[in-house]
Amino acid sequence: MPSISDTGALDGIRWQKENYETTEDNNGILTQADFFALLTQELANQDPTKPTDNNEMISQMTAFSTTDGITQLNDSFDSFSTAMTSSQALQASSLVGRSVLVEDNVFGMQEGDEVQGKISAERGASNVSIYVENIAGEVIQTVPVGNIEPGSHGFTWNGKDSTGEDVAAGAYRFRVVGLVEGRASELQAQTYRNVDSVTLAGAGGNIVLNLNGGASMNLSDVVEVSEG
Repeated sequence: MPSISDTGALDGIRWQKENYETTEDNNGILTQADFFALLTQELANQDPTKPTDNNEMISQMTAFSTTDGITQLNDSFDSFSTAMTSSQALQASSLVGRSVLVEDNVFGMQEGDEVQGKISAERGASNVSIYVENIAGEVIQTVPVGNIEPGSHGFTWNGKDSTGEDVAAGAYRFRVVGLVEGRASELQAQTYRNVDSVTLAGAGGNIVLNLNGGASMNLSDVVEVSEG
């Protein structure tokens, strides 16, 4: 009797593994071209008796286009942010060796230095005087100013005490007092500080100016840059 072989026709069938090419650039993320390729295949293989609803197809296209647009916008903002940071770094580096005006009345100085500053007054004042104090709060020099109008008014302290001697190196501050509408008031004093160096990546990603006397400040806090 002839025997029946248990080898069926399916033994000769081998499933071919499909290879999909990917690139390292997209990291497996579908691009707009991939989406439209899938959409084309979907339309080509749809059930003729149940065609794809037009509104649904348009909704899918709109949703993908919106997502793709947001991704491109984020990439543009990242590029813009990088360009702005580079521009600020270049601007900040040009300030090394120059003086900047800061809203701070405390400053450090070396013996024999002069210190420039400004008085900022929202209203006019009379009998204005600048008191130079050391770190202990002692008044070592008084500079009479007189009457001032609203606005900014520049001044220079020659770095000498009330006896005409150069003060020692250290930290000092300006205290400006005058009469505003007949009442004793303290006015805002701003000082010019030399920029010794620039830190291009400070805390929070800010560009930091390192000033003479050991102080530091953000580039965004600069009020004015001197010509010299």
